[in-house]
Amino acid sequence: MTVISRPGRPVRPRHAASLVIYERKEDDIYVLMGKRAKTHRFLPNVYVFPGGRVDKADADLEPLAPLSPDVEKMLSRPADMAHAVAAAAVRETHEETGLVIGDVKADKVIPDLSNLDYIARAITPPISPIRFNTRFLSIDARHVSGTLGGSGELIDLRWIPLTEALTMPLVDVTEFVLGEMGRKLTSAAAVAPFGANPVPLFTYFRGKSLIRTPGHE
Repeated sequence: MTVISRPGRPVRPRHAASLVIYERKEDDIYVLMGKRAKTHRFLPNVYVFPGGRVDKADADLEPLAPLSPDVEKMLSRPADMAHAVAAAAVRETHEETGLVIGDVKADKVIPDLSNLDYIARAITPPISPIRFNTRFLSIDARHVSGTLGGSGELIDLRWIPLTEALTMPLVDVTEFVLGEMGRKLTSAAAVAPFGANPVPLFTYFRGKSLIRTPGHE
């Protein structure tokens, strides 16, 4: 990840959410990704999952169905923002891809949060001028509807085999999340209930990436 040094105190990270939509096809797993344009200030020219900043309005969205209790509990650490984070992931995904998780009424997404799982959290390096505290959620494509399109914020938006995705232009956080998805979907963790697995935190210490997992530090 390319960052720019900045004097003074680190920028306070903004809350953000990202969604990994996956689909099993024969012997492979596909994930939905798109490339951020070169004009973006944050992470240009790399492939990412749909997502973005959590807005105040996300906390007020009434869902069709809530998060599973275990996912809600884990998403509420360290701040009680579970509903807002999940709603933001669904909203941003609809805006950037055209896909719907729930329903759309009067051009407004009514999210169904019941099939979302929580897989990872990442915080941008302290020296970066733009910082996010991002929760990465996941959902099986079976629970998603709509036609792939979106706002155009992500270009080359498409389904990519997991193994191929790891060879594309990525930042370290995205590579880490892809690895977590592969591990989760091809191991005993794949049949575990939502919220049953510890959620790792991808962060930085003294300029180097650091992964912290509850109970395994």
